[in-house]
Amino acid sequence: MARNFLKSSLQNASFNIIFQIIFRCVTFGLNAFVLRHVSQSVVGVMNVRLLLLESTILFLSREAFRRACLSKTTEHNWAQVINLLWLTVPLCQVFSFVFGYIWLHVLTPPSTDITQHYTLGVWAICLSCVIEMCCEPVYLVAQSFLFVRFKVVLDTIHILVRTATFTPLIIYRPHQAVVAFSVAQVLAACVYTLGYYVYFHYYITNLMKKRAAQKKVDSNEKPPVNLRFVHRDSVTELEEEFPFESLMDFLPAAIENQPSINHGLARLTWSFFKQGIMKQILTEGERYIMTLFSVLTFSEQGVYDIVNNLGSLAARFLFRPVEESSYFYFSQMVARDTTIQEQNQKHMAESANVLYQLLRCITCIGLVIVVFGQSYSHLLLYLYGGESLIMGPGPTLMRTHCLAVLLLGINGITECYAFATMNTSQLDKYNYVMAILSVSFLVVSWVLTKAFGGAGFIVANCCNMGARIGHSLRFIKIQYLDTEYKPLGGLIPGPYFLITLASVFIITQVSQAIFFEWFKLLHLGVGVICLLLVVISWAYEERELVSLAIQKWESKSQALKEE
Repeated sequence: MARNFLKSSLQNASFNIIFQIIFRCVTFGLNAFVLRHVSQSVVGVMNVRLLLLESTILFLSREAFRRACLSKTTEHNWAQVINLLWLTVPLCQVFSFVFGYIWLHVLTPPSTDITQHYTLGVWAICLSCVIEMCCEPVYLVAQSFLFVRFKVVLDTIHILVRTATFTPLIIYRPHQAVVAFSVAQVLAACVYTLGYYVYFHYYITNLMKKRAAQKKVDSNEKPPVNLRFVHRDSVTELEEEFPFESLMDFLPAAIENQPSINHGLARLTWSFFKQGIMKQILTEGERYIMTLFSVLTFSEQGVYDIVNNLGSLAARFLFRPVEESSYFYFSQMVARDTTIQEQNQKHMAESANVLYQLLRCITCIGLVIVVFGQSYSHLLLYLYGGESLIMGPGPTLMRTHCLAVLLLGINGITECYAFATMNTSQLDKYNYVMAILSVSFLVVSWVLTKAFGGAGFIVANCCNMGARIGHSLRFIKIQYLDTEYKPLGGLIPGPYFLITLASVFIITQVSQAIFFEWFKLLHLGVGVICLLLVVISWAYEERELVSLAIQKWESKSQALKEE
C-alpha cells in the first residue's frame, strides 16, 4: 500500500505545533510564576545539570535506533525491528549507571546551601529514562503507522503531568524544588509509558474483534472500532497492514529460521550512534562546558538557561516538530543508495518542492525573530522574570540568541534532509566531520566564554551551526547538481519581505529607545503593528502558497461537513 507520507508528515507537524504552542504558553506562565519562588542557582541545578543528564542518556540510548528504524518502514520485518528496539533498555541502564556515577562522584556537586537533594535528583532522572525507554518499540510503531493525533496527545499529556505535578509542590515547598522536580520526572515517565501500552491494548483488542466479525459479515459493513486518534487515507488499509495481534508481539522473541535482528538496520544504527555522540556534543556543548569546567556559577547558569529557554521557544514548538516530520517524510520518499535521477521523478519533484518551501518558511520565520529580538528582548525578559532579569547580561544574551535561532532552524531542515537521504558510507564520513566540529566547538566555546561570559556560548553555537549548515548545503547541492530541481533557492526570501523587515527594524529600534522606559504597552503595540505588516508582506510574496493552503483547508472543511 502506498501511504500518504506527505499528508501524515504535515498532520504530524501541524498537530505538534498547535499542541506545543498551547502547552508552551501554559508552561511559560507557570515557569514565570515558579521563577519568583525559586532561586536562579536552583534553576541552574535543575535545568542545566539534571536535564543535561536526562538529555545525554535518552539521546545516546534511543536516537540512533529511531533514525535507523524509521527508514523505509513499509519494508520492515517487524519482529526483527522489535528485537532491535528492545536493546535500548539495557543500553539505557548502562548509560544511566555510568553517567549517574559521573554526575555524583566526578562532577562538582552543588553546595548544600543551594540544595540538599542533588543525589535524589540524579537517580530520579536515571530511573525516569529507563522507564521511558520501555515504550520505545511501541513509540516507533505509532510513528511508522502514522498514529499522528494519538502521539501528539500523549506527548502533550506528558508535558502536562510533569508541569501539573511540579508547580503545586514548588509553591508549597519552595526549599525542596529538586524533590518536586524528581517526583514530576518519574511520574510523567510512568504516565507516558503506560499511555502507549494502554492505548495499543485498546486498539488491538478492537481490531481483533473486527477481524473476527469480518469473517461472518459483509466486508463493506461500517467498522465497529473507535479510531478517532488515527488519521489515514483508509482505515481499512491501516487495519489490514497492522501486523500486531497482541501486546505480546511488542516483546522481544526468537524468530524461526531467521536472524533475531536485521543486520542491515543494526549497521545503520551503529552509524547513527557514532554520529549521535558528535551531534549530542554539538547540540548540548555549552551545557557540557558549564558542567565539566564550571566556567559559570549555578546562578549564572540559571540566567543563561532562562534566556536560552525563552530564545528557543520557536525551536521547541515550531522547528523541532517540523524537523521530526520532515525527517520521516524525506526518509520515506528519497532512497539512500540511489541517485536522484534514478528514482521516481514525481516523488523527487515533490520532495524538492517540499524542501524548497520548508527552507523558505523557516528562513522567513528566523529573520523575523532576529529583527524583533533586537528591540523586544528587554520587554520579554521583564514580563517573564521582572527587573532582576534585565539588570544583568540577560538582554544581551537574548539578542545574540535570536541569531542562533535563525541558524538553528536552517540547520534543522538541511541536516534532517541530509541524514534522511545519506547512505551508510556517507553517514560514516560525516561522522569524521562531526568529530572535528565537536572538538572545535568545545575549544571555541571555552575560549569565547572566558572572554565574553555566557554570550560566548551563543556565538560559538552560531559558528557551529554555520559550519554544519555549510556541510549539509554542499551535500544537497551535489545531490541535485545534474537535475532541474533547485531546492536551495528557498534560502533567499522575496524582496518585498526583506524591505519590509528592514523598515520594521528601524521603527522598532526607535520605539525601544523612546517608549520602553516610560510606556511599555505602547512599545508592545508598535511591535504588534509592525509584525502585522511583516505577515502581510510575506503573504503577498507567497500568495501562491497561501492560496494553496486556503484551498486545502476549504476542501478539508467541506469533506468534514459531508461526513
